[in-house]
Amino acid sequence: MPDLDPATTALLTVECQNGVVGEESALPELAKEARDSGMLERVAALADAARGAGVQVLHAIAERRPDGLGANSNARLFRAAGRLPVRQLTGSPAVEVAAPIVVAAQDLVVRRLHGLSPMAGTGLDALLRNLGVRTLVVTGVSSNIAIPNTVFDAVNLGYQVVVPADAIAGVPTSCTAEVIRNSLALVAVITTAEALLNQWAPAS
Repeated sequence: MPDLDPATTALLTVECQNGVVGEESALPELAKEARDSGMLERVAALADAARGAGVQVLHAIAERRPDGLGANSNARLFRAAGRLPVRQLTGSPAVEVAAPIVVAAQDLVVRRLHGLSPMAGTGLDALLRNLGVRTLVVTGVSSNIAIPNTVFDAVNLGYQVVVPADAIAGVPTSCTAEVIRNSLALVAVITTAEALLNQWAPAS
C-alpha cells in the first residue's frame, strides 16, 4: 500500500445513511450485512483516525425530492427504489449518516439526487481538487453498484483509489469478495481497515 500523505488524501463514505444501512433501512438485507460484518464500525473507526491524521473526511449521500424531480427512472433499480416503504427523501432521517459513524464539523457532506455514483453530476470532484486531494479512500455500500461506480469514476478522473476490503459491503456476502477480486483490484489499491488505522495512528 502506498504511503498516504494526509495533505493529498481523503476518506469517502458512500451511502452510509440511515435509510440504507440503518435499523429502518429500505434495504434490510444490505443493512444487516453492513452491521453483522462489522463494516459500519470499521468505517466509523477509519473516519475518526483519518481526522486525527489530518485526512479530509467526506460523506456521500443519495437522496430524492418528495416529488421525484431530477431522479432517474431509466433502470429497474431506480423504479423499485421509488416503491420502497423507506424512501431517501431530502431532509428526512433516512438521509442522515448512520451510527456509529459521526459527521464532524470539518467533514463535508455531498448529496446527489440522481445516478449511481457520487462522483457523477455532483460537486465532489471539484471539492476534492480544491482540497488538493490526489488519493481517495472509498468505503461504504454497496459493493454491488455504488462502490464500483465510485471507484471507476474516480480512476477515470485521475485519482489514485484505495479500497479497504473490509470497509465495504454488499449482498450476498460473497459479492464483495468477487467484485474486489475480479474488478476493483484491477484499478484500485486493495487494503484493510487495520492497515489504514495503523498508518493513521498517532506517532508514539
